[in-house]
Amino acid sequence: MRVQSSAIAPSRIAVDAPERPASFGVVQAALGVTAFSLTFPATAWGLEGFGPWSLVAVRSVLAALIAGGCLLALRVPLPARAHWPGLAVVGAGVVVGFPMLTTLALRTSTTAHAAVVVGLLPLTTALFSALRTGSRPSRTFWTAALAGAAVVAAFTVQQSGGALGGADLCLFAALLVCAAGYTEGGRLARVMPGWQVIGWALVLCLPLGAAGAAVALSYEPVELTAHSVGGLLWVAAGSQFLGLVVWYRGMAVIGIPKASQLQLAQPLLTLVWSVLLLGEHLTVAAPLTAAAVLVCIAVTQRARG
Repeated sequence: MRVQSSAIAPSRIAVDAPERPASFGVVQAALGVTAFSLTFPATAWGLEGFGPWSLVAVRSVLAALIAGGCLLALRVPLPARAHWPGLAVVGAGVVVGFPMLTTLALRTSTTAHAAVVVGLLPLTTALFSALRTGSRPSRTFWTAALAGAAVVAAFTVQQSGGALGGADLCLFAALLVCAAGYTEGGRLARVMPGWQVIGWALVLCLPLGAAGAAVALSYEPVELTAHSVGGLLWVAAGSQFLGLVVWYRGMAVIGIPKASQLQLAQPLLTLVWSVLLLGEHLTVAAPLTAAAVLVCIAVTQRARG
């Protein structure tokens, strides 16, 4: 009964004082952001040897096996029944939805372009957190939020030649499902260890991932190269498991809004990786748009505080 009572008080979960020092949460969340910033370049590498559906399914299976092995080795008991709906949201958002949608987008979009669009993820996460906890953002918050959305929409339309393309629609949908998964995961991480949150979410999605991998691998050709294997291993172990472990631990300590503010650096880091690892050439619009988005989101975070 004690576990269930903490699980049904979402408004308290987001505001309870952390037991660990704030600096610990900042470092953990920053490590998560660094891991996430490499996701798009690693996905681009993975797509050199795997089809999009195969890459998403296999990364999910590998990450679930890692997580399941850790849970079994440490003899972690099953979560309380009240936590499973939240874990399903985490699984649908960050294990299945976001990887699938962004991988499909990266078939035709550059990592630099995708990074700028996903630069709205901190804002989207803050919005989901506000709805989940019942807080009321100020007028300044909404003004900056709309300005950031307008900047990103203008960038994507300009880059797509005057109209939104299929890749952009996938990226915008990825924002929504990932923000929901982040918010619910951050909430659950206040009542159970962060690594168990993502661990059980991955295990919950294992049957779907295994079935998807079996089907996808039978239809899509696979070419094992250093890039494709390295990219697969990173998105599975680094982005899908280890990155989310430290990310949820950070959110549990400093709260969802403050953690999302650290994610402001993610688009710029991804732009750097896209140049260093993929040899992409940035247009002037990409870094300028990323900077504008950072300003808008920073205003929303200050308004919330």
